[in-house]
Amino acid sequence: MKISRVRWACRRGMLELDVLFQPFVEAHYEQMTLEDKNIFVRLLEGEDPVLFAWFMGHEKCLDPELSKMVIRVRGREAP
Repeated sequence: MKISRVRWACRRGMLELDVLFQPFVEAHYEQMTLEDKNIFVRLLEGEDPVLFAWFMGHEKCLDPELSKMVIRVRGREAP
């Protein structure tokens, strides 16, 4: 997916998600591997309430790839 489309997909209905996704994309997306880019795009396909629950720690993501990406976006792991 082109960076412009990823940037657009990062614009969410929840400000809490915007402040996580937008800076992450600007800082890290271009340098990510193709596999990681695909995982990140898959993460962006999630619904806002589900993503919010994962990022706030209210629920655990059961998909191991998405779970790692959540941790990475939150900044708890080096990109």
